[in-house]
Amino acid sequence: MIPLSVRFEPRERLSRWINIWVPAAAVLLALVVAGFVLLASGNNPITTYRQIVEAAFTQPGAFTQTLVSTTPLLFTGLAAAIAFRMRVWNIGAEGQLYAGSIAAAGVGLYLQHLPAPVVVIAMMASGAIAGSLWAAIPGALRAYFNTNEILTSLFLNYIADFLMYYLIFDSTSFWRDLTSASARVFPQGKYLPASGNWPALTLSSVVVPLGLVIAVVLAGLLWGTIRGTRYGFEMRVMGDAPRAAKHAGMNIRRKIVSIMLLSGAVAGLGGASQVGDFRHVLDPRGLEQAQFGYTGIVVAALARYNPISAIVAALGIGVLTNAGLALQGPNFPIGLTGTMEGILLFCVLGSEIFARYHIRIHRTVPVAALHTEATPGSDAPGAELAAVGGREQAS
Repeated sequence: MIPLSVRFEPRERLSRWINIWVPAAAVLLALVVAGFVLLASGNNPITTYRQIVEAAFTQPGAFTQTLVSTTPLLFTGLAAAIAFRMRVWNIGAEGQLYAGSIAAAGVGLYLQHLPAPVVVIAMMASGAIAGSLWAAIPGALRAYFNTNEILTSLFLNYIADFLMYYLIFDSTSFWRDLTSASARVFPQGKYLPASGNWPALTLSSVVVPLGLVIAVVLAGLLWGTIRGTRYGFEMRVMGDAPRAAKHAGMNIRRKIVSIMLLSGAVAGLGGASQVGDFRHVLDPRGLEQAQFGYTGIVVAALARYNPISAIVAALGIGVLTNAGLALQGPNFPIGLTGTMEGILLFCVLGSEIFARYHIRIHRTVPVAALHTEATPGSDAPGAELAAVGGREQAS
């Protein structure tokens, strides 16, 4: 039996078609693998996929609900993607979203007597500022004290979570409703007035949240910044070749802080959208259970840190999330949706090796076998050449 050797050779450049067909094949593979999982759980894959399409797109109001699920995932996915692209591992989009929610809810309540456009813009600005300031803490610690930003940003998620709970459940803060007897017994936040409710875009029977429109515009702006500006060029160099960036004289510390500020601002804007678009109240339990920040990391990974691809990835996860809630029942536990998301993530990330490398399979002939075929002292023409060629092939 002739042994084989497998080598991975980096592609000189990634063509556009490879970036299309490799992820597409990975998604098809994920559907096949998920189908076996569905069979093992007692569900018919074809029927389940049809129900997913109906629950996410074709049923009345289904696509609107899918867009609602997509909106926060796109914000947190973009926040993670732009930081990860520069190898700054911001795991704190969850806490930055909480901070943006707190700030936006407070500003919306405080400015309730002003015209609605002013209140909405102020909520957006306050959410982005609060998220960026929350992200600046791990950013500065990483830049100036070489502290692991994974740990610091993760710990700050819990602090922001506890702060939300304190404002609503353990204090008589400005955010808490104290006007009714039921609110004193069962703590809840103050609901925003009409001026703080963000308008939506209605297209036929589909309602598009304002936050989703903002997130899509942000994705385009971020992509343009990365591909067409000096800031984006430096960001890419620092992500791909940090030593080269250092030797080129780029200010790495300042860039780390600025990218964390930008990432936190996007996540904080997502928190403001949660208050203005959907909940209209600071809702600690609802935001904590949703886990938007952590799911955004999955979105960023599926998108390969590309802001435009993040739109597609967020929509895909939004479809699974919305359909999973609609299909949830005795034979379809909610954990099955998470399993399908994990299979999709594993297949797409695993496909990266086929996109970035040529896979070469070589037949290797042992040198001992070549010596056996070419007997010592043989005058046969080409025997020495065959032996030399065999050694080269083996090497």
